[in-house]
This record gives sequence, structure tokens and C-alpha cells, in this order.
Amino acid sequence: MENTLQLRPVKSEQVESIDTLISTSKPFIEANTIQATLAEVQSEHCIPVYALDFEKLISIGEFIEATQTIIQEVYRGEQILQPNIRLSHPIRSRVPSALNKRTEDLEEWEKSLYYQRAAFIFEIPSVQANIDGNSLSLIVGGVKSYQLDRLQGRRGSDEHFSFFVGFKVHVCSNTSVWNDGYSKTVAVKSLGQLKALMRNLFDSYNSSHQLHHLRRLSELELTENQFCQMVGRCRVYQHLPSEMKGSINPLLFGDSQINSVVRDYYRDDSFCRQDNGSINLWKLYNLFTSANKSSYVDSFLDRSVNAYNFVEGIRWELEKPGHSWFLN
Repeated sequence: MENTLQLRPVKSEQVESIDTLISTSKPFIEANTIQATLAEVQSEHCIPVYALDFEKLISIGEFIEATQTIIQEVYRGEQILQPNIRLSHPIRSRVPSALNKRTEDLEEWEKSLYYQRAAFIFEIPSVQANIDGNSLSLIVGGVKSYQLDRLQGRRGSDEHFSFFVGFKVHVCSNTSVWNDGYSKTVAVKSLGQLKALMRNLFDSYNSSHQLHHLRRLSELELTENQFCQMVGRCRVYQHLPSEMKGSINPLLFGDSQINSVVRDYYRDDSFCRQDNGSINLWKLYNLFTSANKSSYVDSFLDRSVNAYNFVEGIRWELEKPGHSWFLN
């Protein structure tokens, strides 16, 4: 039986270079985001405060540092690369003394900036696996959106975070996340509470279990006709009445992302169809996770999990017909 995980030891001469490497060489999310370093987030961005008492919220930098601390404990001895951080929705302001200045005349010290939303991942390249010829590395990450917090309130209001553990496909930086490795938005009142919840998730995550299910996807395939049927149903699904959607496994991908799936079915270098038009479910899954890169930060993780659940539903339909509306 194929080993589910491969642990690659750290050589002493590699340590210095590994400490400076950024997790994944390609963006894991692209839509409306920019890349930043942890140093920039810590030193150049303001920290949001509650409007009524001026108490600070947990900053994006603190969230990233807390995640790093926990994974260094949980995955002690493994290689952990520097975080890949993507930011969106900048919130800009100026100091009161610059109230009447023209924008082009503002000094740097008179400007302030923070980003409303952030997503980040830490890659752990010493924990590896292989599925259908594709190399994977373990990843851990999180998402923060201040839009969910009551900034107009006082300290003591809940702050909201999401975090996850899963795998990254090397060839494309697609992220593989499923329910057991994902903490849907949690509400906390302190950094200590956030750390405890992250520790619980990372301790309980079973990487071998996820890999087993991902490998099963490579054992089944869709014919070209079945793929076309599925695409047509995906487009119809968005327009179904609510009462009909209620009895169907949800699909969170919109038309533009389904278009990406269809385009890459023909053109993707790693996950396109076979010459006869068939495509195995592992490749289909990667077409969806690749399309998910165009999601906004807010919906990125939910769609990541939905991509697996959707393709798993297709797998069930192929094994036991009658389970998936998308192929019926």
C-alpha cells in the first residue's frame, strides 16, 4: 500500500535558506488581492480599534504570528516556510492635522492604512504526499475579515476568524481543504481563545484520512458526455427556485468559475481531459480548486470545502447512481 505521507528531514545546510523561503511560489488566491510580507503587516499597517473605547482588535499580524506559534508546536521539527499573505480592501485615512491638505501634498507620516481582509498560508514542505503523479505539501492558514466585527462597538464584542489545515498541489498551488480541516468562522473575545481553538483543530486533523479520500478521486472518471451534463446542470443550478435547491447538495461556484472549469478542461497543462474526452475526478477537483483562486477572500475557504464536497458527490453518483442531481 502506498505511504500516505512522506517526511523529508531538514539538513543543517538547508536551514538558513528554508527560513527565508515564502510558502508557495504562486498565488493561492488572486482575486482583488495584493501580496505582503509579515514585516510589512506588522510595521506599516494600522491596527483597527473599537470606536466607542479605542481598544484595539486582534491585528492581522497577531493572527498570523499566533498561527505560526501553534504550528511550530504541533509540527515540531518540520520545515515551516514563511507565510504567503494576500490582502484586500485597503482602508486609508489621514491624521487630523492633515485634514485640509491635498492628497498629493500628504507626507508619509500623515497617512494611515490597514487592510480589511487577509488570507495567508504556511507551507510545511517536509510533509509531502503524491496523488496521481502530483506532489502535495501540507499547508496551514487563516482568513480574517474585519467586515464581520462590530468596529462601532466596545471591547468585548466578538472578533471573527477562520483557519484551516490541508494540502497544496505543487504544480499549481491549488489548495485542498475539507470539512475536517476547516474551522468555519469562529467568534472569540481574546487571542488566547483563538490560539486554543486553532490548537484543537490542528491537533485533531488527520492528514492520512484526507489523503485517502483524495486518492479515491483518481480511481473514477467522467466521460465527455457526463462532463457536459454536469456543466449544464451547474449553470442551471444558479437559477433554480429556493425550494428546489434545498434538496440538492449546494454548489457555491458561479458562472464565471464554471467557465474557468470548462476552459481548463480543454487547456490546462496538468489537469485537462484525456484524448477521448474523459477526465478523472482528481483532475476535475483541481479544475474547481483552480477556479476558486478567483474568489474573494470572504468566500475562498467556503468554496474550497465546497469544491471537495461537490466532487465527492459526483463520486458517489458514479458508484451508486441516484445520489447526485448534477449527473442525473
